Amino acid sequence: MTDITMIRAAADRLRGHARRTPLLNSPFVDQIAGRRVFIKPECLQHTGSFKYRGGRSAVSALDAATRARGVIAFSSGNHAQGVALAAREFGVPAIIIMPADAPQMKIDNTRALGAEVVLYDRAGGESREALGDKLTAERGLTLIKPYDEPQVIAGQGTTGLEIAEDANALGIENADVLVCCGGGGLTSGIALALEADAPTLRPRPVEPQGFDDVKRSLASGQIETNNAQSGNICDAILTPAPGQITFPILQRLCGPGLAVSEEECLRAMAIAWARLKVVAEPGGAAALAAALFHGDQIKGDTVIVTISGGNVDAGVFQTALSKYGDDV
Repeated sequence: MTDITMIRAAADRLRGHARRTPLLNSPFVDQIAGRRVFIKPECLQHTGSFKYRGGRSAVSALDAATRARGVIAFSSGNHAQGVALAAREFGVPAIIIMPADAPQMKIDNTRALGAEVVLYDRAGGESREALGDKLTAERGLTLIKPYDEPQVIAGQGTTGLEIAEDANALGIENADVLVCCGGGGLTSGIALALEADAPTLRPRPVEPQGFDDVKRSLASGQIETNNAQSGNICDAILTPAPGQITFPILQRLCGPGLAVSEEECLRAMAIAWARLKVVAEPGGAAALAAALFHGDQIKGDTVIVTISGGNVDAGVFQTALSKYGDDV
């Protein structure tokens, strides 16, 4: 199980490699939200998302002989790119199993980073796990899971160390920290870091409506699953269910979950661009959307949010700006 010691060790291994992203603020965003909003823009991280932290943490934690044989990962795109870049930095092979309906830019970027991309039919029910087991056995690879993996969670938790340090410096207390959430790797890592370094801050997962398995799981006290595996523009945070490792952490440390619509994510993308000059993908804008449009579910005069990724296809970004660019 990941703990704060592992997160601090991951931070040491990531130092000089991962970018330290700031907390951004805009009075225009504050006005829309009706409270102060501080944004952690992990869209500025290497490969355009926080996933580089977890990928680099996991690859760097392997012993040299194991790492040299190569790694394999499942991902719709952001974890794919994070692992691919980490593997390239260490000069080892990487195979990434991606859904065929993933955004083309994410598929292209993963290949450009030197990984071998294997596509599978997510919508048709093809098993990525079976495909991964076959390739792992054939090539002696090490699987790096996207969220239910201790060293990945530790790497994502370094985001929380930075949030805690900056929030403490700004005198921010008793604030909700809204985190874009799929399987819970980022949310649980941030939760562990805040527990240690900023215990008055409360992490809360944010998911797309219809794919709010973590929100429902926290409410019921047991792991709930989503009926669908795809069919939402927030592809980066669509997962079947919270992880076996992440859920106990989320259950112990997180406040209630929130769910946002696709239209709210598109509006948040337009606002992030207009007021922060930051590019967010739909799933990466979910937490900001919750802060902007679900303020009645948030307590206090300050909220901190993650923009977890910015790997958006041009067409989707154009849609966000054309529909909502005049509203900000």
